[in-house]
Amino acid sequence: MKFQDFQLHTRLLSTLTEIGFETPTLIQEKTIGPALDGRDVLGIAQTGTGKTAAFLLPLLTRMAGGRARARMPRCVVLEPTRELAGQVLAACEQFSKNLGLNMALLIGGTSSKAQEKKIDDGVDILIATPGRFIDQYERGKLLLSDVQHLVVDEADRMLDMGFIPDIEKICSITPFTKQTLLFSATMPADISQIAEKFMSAPVRVEVAPEKTTNENVTQYLISVPEMKKRVLLRALLEQLDPGNTIIFCNSKRGVGQLSESLMRHGYSTAALHGDIPQNIRTHVLDQFREQKLRHLVATDVAARGIDVAHVSHVFNFDMPYHAEDYVHRVGRTGRGGRTGTAYSFVDQNDERQSKALAAVKEFIQTDIDLVSTEEFGLSFDSQKSSDDKKPSKRSNKSKKSKRPDKRDIYADVKTMENDPQSFTDLDEIPAFLRK
Repeated sequence: MKFQDFQLHTRLLSTLTEIGFETPTLIQEKTIGPALDGRDVLGIAQTGTGKTAAFLLPLLTRMAGGRARARMPRCVVLEPTRELAGQVLAACEQFSKNLGLNMALLIGGTSSKAQEKKIDDGVDILIATPGRFIDQYERGKLLLSDVQHLVVDEADRMLDMGFIPDIEKICSITPFTKQTLLFSATMPADISQIAEKFMSAPVRVEVAPEKTTNENVTQYLISVPEMKKRVLLRALLEQLDPGNTIIFCNSKRGVGQLSESLMRHGYSTAALHGDIPQNIRTHVLDQFREQKLRHLVATDVAARGIDVAHVSHVFNFDMPYHAEDYVHRVGRTGRGGRTGTAYSFVDQNDERQSKALAAVKEFIQTDIDLVSTEEFGLSFDSQKSSDDKKPSKRSNKSKKSKRPDKRDIYADVKTMENDPQSFTDLDEIPAFLRK
């Protein structure tokens, strides 16, 4: 099947040909037809499957020729993060350049005056994060009577981030007659309830089994003591010589400290998490897309917010707290038909990390190949504590001979108390992992 087989707007089809879009992905093939007919669509698909074009192409066709009134958007697209919203805007501008439609972002971390000015002038498509959207609505800056289409993207991520009450409110205050398209990588009960409550006989589109990882990604697990993860990471970066990589940590503090550590060791690295100002986040992502930046250390705020085709490797420096996030992290590589590789570090002597690993395996219903650190020339044998046996003079000499390696291990930190890793940062560990 080709895009020309759908009843898309002729100028949109010309644009798709111009930019090299010829064959739709499976989610696009199954979504475009029902969406063009005005049906509600409930889409279940992994990241990187082409969901953005799946909802934009039919909506752009249906909206072509109309004109928005001041402060009255005709289509609202909700995204969980600013990065995702920006990427959808870029795709929308690319696809609609010959259709005469106006669009705008409504997100936090940027000038609200500039956003309000565009909305006051009238926008056909408003791409927003839920919190900022409701804020503008409650301040009387948005009138919703003209909303004909509502897209809720990455719904399960909305759930993780606590946006479900906002989503329910937005569904309630927009016209009952609107067309609703909801997309999610997984379908937990809370998302199903929203679909049942606010969607009208939706067409269910499922292009991959839930809880699966991209088959183009080779996954490995490495058992390593918590305090030696950095040594292992640097060894892998040196020996594998990967292309652009994303390294995931579970906490903002862990991201900041790991990125600083890598920079001190000469790696082209930057951090990405929710507390970093939007202008810096945008700059970092631009540098990463242009391959001027080699390694990105990020929290899960970036797991579904980065659509970069040339990411060759993903490293889970920390196993994710929530098993669903593993799928989304791994989905940052192997995109667009390319192959990718994911390595996950776990200290299996740490009960919390072992539980997190078990939860991931249960969720994805598959084993992850275990790789020994010795394959990379490293040996991290566990040592008995000094309380078990008083060290002999010989063992003291042995310990002394290993000091250069120990200095290398801790070259970037003073003590572990000053350099906590995510799984020792108790404030950010959920209750189910503390049991």
